[in-house]
Amino acid sequence: MTSKFEKILNRFITIIEKGGNALPHPAALFVIFGLITLAVSFIGYFLGWQGINPANGETIKVVNLLSVEGLHRILLKMADNYTSFAPLGIVMVAMLGIGVAESSGLVKTAINALLIRAPRKSITFMVVFTGVLSNAASDLGYILIIPMAGIIFHSLGRHPIAGMSAAFAGVSGGFSANLFIGTIDPLLAGISTEAAQIISPEYYVMPTANYYFMVVSTFLIAFVGTWVTNVWVEPRLGKYDGTVEMEPIIPLNQREKRGLKWVGILMIGWLIIFLTGLIPDHGFLRGDDNSVLHSPLIKGFISVLFLVAVSSGVLYGYIAGTFKKHEDVFNGMNSSFKGLIAFLVLVFFAAQFVAWFKWSNLGLIFAVKGAEVLQSMNIGLIPLAILFIALTGFINLFMGSASAKWAIMGPVFIPMFMLMGYSPELSQAIFRIGDSVTNIISPMMSFFALIIVYYQKYDSKSGLGNLIGTMLPYSVVFSISWTILLIIWILFGLPLGPDSGLYFTK
Repeated sequence: MTSKFEKILNRFITIIEKGGNALPHPAALFVIFGLITLAVSFIGYFLGWQGINPANGETIKVVNLLSVEGLHRILLKMADNYTSFAPLGIVMVAMLGIGVAESSGLVKTAINALLIRAPRKSITFMVVFTGVLSNAASDLGYILIIPMAGIIFHSLGRHPIAGMSAAFAGVSGGFSANLFIGTIDPLLAGISTEAAQIISPEYYVMPTANYYFMVVSTFLIAFVGTWVTNVWVEPRLGKYDGTVEMEPIIPLNQREKRGLKWVGILMIGWLIIFLTGLIPDHGFLRGDDNSVLHSPLIKGFISVLFLVAVSSGVLYGYIAGTFKKHEDVFNGMNSSFKGLIAFLVLVFFAAQFVAWFKWSNLGLIFAVKGAEVLQSMNIGLIPLAILFIALTGFINLFMGSASAKWAIMGPVFIPMFMLMGYSPELSQAIFRIGDSVTNIISPMMSFFALIIVYYQKYDSKSGLGNLIGTMLPYSVVFSISWTILLIIWILFGLPLGPDSGLYFTK
């Protein structure tokens, strides 16, 4: 039985590896999709492709982007496409603030404090839970949480690979869940906004669009990940009998403790300011319509994130001694941008593809025709959501970047769902489930090789098959439980986030 399972697993791994390796660089993918868009717009124009926009009853025709007017527009708007691409500025501002918090040591110290103080009985839960929370600080979980979880489990006499697997499940399998708004939220919301405006030019998807759903998902992933670790993964691994000696867990020093204390006081101060501006009628942080949901605090959340992260990082840095002079603060911002170089290149090509796809009207026509087919099938929202999760999870095995996938899938599926009466926020939430649950079994995930190295520290024979075999139960259980949560959410008609319902009204 085991031999048969291993053969099936190895065949599955081989297919994923070959498929992933056959894909070009994500930026090259957008170049290819852009060229295909130009060619199809030319073909569609001469074949007279068209559709009826159900929103206003107008006839939609394909625009030939290889015409003289189309080529002029491509040349004149190239720079504007890039600089006005919604996710670009959002991510850059967010990373400025997070860079200060990370370089000051605040994020690392807070996570250390959370794990070190956790009771032994709840350590598995805290490892998975902390892994999920670490996603708010970009890739910190892969670099810090996963190896630290191995050290903690080993120091408690438990199998270190079980600890790292639990952390990996939280960091990567629970990638979209969190109690806080992280860099992925505004990034996906920006792409969703661009896609939604194909149907409704004034539509805006807020960074908090899936917040309620993701908060509940955080606890779901933490509990389910704990169950899989304790019931399946750790018993399967057995007792650790390797030669690696236990490493001491260094407690926080006095300066770190004092820094965390003052950051806590600062956060209370920020909370008082926010509540003072929101609670009173006509408060200074309420929106133009005097509502809380449309307040600048919610719609301008990236600015708030920047201010809170910078102020917290600066305060902690000077108290803990990691910042000696003001240049250290700006160096922290500089360091955060070093990791954005690949993103900045990718976004240039993604922005051109999204703009061309929108100009050609192909997205709108495909959405109309696709919506007509799905409506004629009459499969309902829940089966549709399940199929979309499965499709996204399968694509994720071959293409790791969430933003790259959503930049390709969003302009097609968001308009399609909107024409069927479902909100962009719902489409985004469904995508995020599928995008997360197969991260931990995808060799194309950028940190996959690093996790193997972590495993090999405690077991030199560990390889790709060992990692995927260990993480497969997490992937399966996460897929089932998260899908069930979504179905319950839909059945009860719950909002996904502030002012973010399930349905789109034309």
